Amino acid sequence: MTQQRLLGADFLRAAACLMVLLHHLAFRMDGNNVPGPLQGVVDFAVMGSFGVAVFFVLSGFLLARPFWQALDAGEPMPSLGIYALRRAARILPGFWLALIVSFVLGLTIYGYDLGREEIVRFVAGFFLVSDWHWVTLFPVNNNGPLWSIGFEVTSYLLLPFFLAVLFAAGLKGWPARFAWVGVIGVVLALHWMVVQWAPIDEVERGWRYGLVGGAKAWMPRFNPIGFFAIFALGALAAGVQVKLAGMRSYLFDLVGLASVVAAGWVMVAHIGGLNEGFGWLDVPYGFPFMPLAIAVGLVALPSSALAGRVLDNPVARYIAEVSFGVYIWHFLVIGLLERLVPPAFETSGENGWTIWLASSGAAIVISFLVATVSFRLLEQPVVRWARGLERRPVPIQKRELAETPS
Repeated sequence: MTQQRLLGADFLRAAACLMVLLHHLAFRMDGNNVPGPLQGVVDFAVMGSFGVAVFFVLSGFLLARPFWQALDAGEPMPSLGIYALRRAARILPGFWLALIVSFVLGLTIYGYDLGREEIVRFVAGFFLVSDWHWVTLFPVNNNGPLWSIGFEVTSYLLLPFFLAVLFAAGLKGWPARFAWVGVIGVVLALHWMVVQWAPIDEVERGWRYGLVGGAKAWMPRFNPIGFFAIFALGALAAGVQVKLAGMRSYLFDLVGLASVVAAGWVMVAHIGGLNEGFGWLDVPYGFPFMPLAIAVGLVALPSSALAGRVLDNPVARYIAEVSFGVYIWHFLVIGLLERLVPPAFETSGENGWTIWLASSGAAIVISFLVATVSFRLLEQPVVRWARGLERRPVPIQKRELAETPS
């Protein structure tokens, strides 16, 4: 493990980014026009929706590490103020801009009506609570991937809440890790209760009724508690990796690479079924096997002798760096190309495969350009500004007052 980065994390973030991007591109291809030898490749790309699970495991892993380190050292719980500041600085500027731009383009270029429901969905998305009801699950009509941001934010809130229990109990070392397994069990039980006791009527339920109908089809199996179970597996991986951080061996190379292959195999096993890949207790995306495979990779690759460095190559690091921007902008780019640049993504005709390749290439290039600009001019400056706030010294008067005995 290097001091600057956790080996393998950039590769997995880049892979998740490309998986989601290819998933949405593959859905634009008419399956009847896919060349026979490439049908399996397109089918696999459709399962790129599992990249959402990779993002959740990775987030849980990275955000939980400082808490595990403090817990093991017997130190106080890390500052929740700094934790919240960092999370807000990292996701809110890009997300809010993508949300607002998508909303405006929906009213103008797409010609959507501005009704009460559209306003409610936008407001719920803006205030990061869209994940709690099927009406608001998709904040806008033309940028579907924004649905997951609310789920992420709920996981950000639940992580320190449950870790605070471990700090309060004074647990550390392996007993704390076993206690976290118990936390995951509690979360899964809560998810099961939501699925059982939060029924949704069948009126206009299904993707043929649009995004709101699709949200009704997803929920209650898609709910913030279930997604936190995926997130919490990443947090558990962080606890294990912190304990093993001083180790380095080619055995970790083998385990890390095997975990990546296992994750791919889980995706293959779900080809032909729902691309949501409902697993145990109807938790999405091949639960628990897909998130467990990624979790094992995150434990092993930082201690690998070679594999982590090979996987975290310059290309993977660049994709990982701009991955958030790609995630929040690519669907809008695809939709605008389809609407404004015919025959983009008109893949049902004789030249469907060629058109899809050209359209997909253009969408990928534009998405990465937009994401790079977003990262350089918006996301990165805000993160640096927030880090400056963390380092801002306490005024002398306030410091003296704080040091005065009561």
